[in-house]
Amino acid sequence: MKPDEDLRTSSGLVVPSSELNWSFARSSGAGGQHINKTSSKASLVVETDAITGSEILLRRIKTKLPKTVRVTSQTSRSQWRNRQLCLSQLTEMLDDAAKPASPQRRKSKPTRGSIERRLEGKRHASKKKESRRSDDW
Repeated sequence: MKPDEDLRTSSGLVVPSSELNWSFARSSGAGGQHINKTSSKASLVVETDAITGSEILLRRIKTKLPKTVRVTSQTSRSQWRNRQLCLSQLTEMLDDAAKPASPQRRKSKPTRGSIERRLEGKRHASKKKESRRSDDW
């Protein structure tokens, strides 16, 4: 993705490039001299009000995500790679939030086989414990 391109997700949402607020800092952790010299940690902040798309998807996103979405990546030594990781995390987060809720599970009765297995297990445990009791001390 070029710096002046809008972010487009597979669900049809669009985040304008002007609303992608980037900040960079020095990464933490091991890395030697390289980590002390470069600001490779990338942070991306996006307001959910700036996202465009269908009304249903936007409603789902606004209920599932906070008003301000922050994504950070510092796994790579490259700032460019960390930026790409932030964008892919944001895309995945938006697509997951835009998915419809899965239908609720319909309760069902246990099958006859499962009831019989449960009762047989109880009988077996009972016999085992009964055999441990003896009156002929």
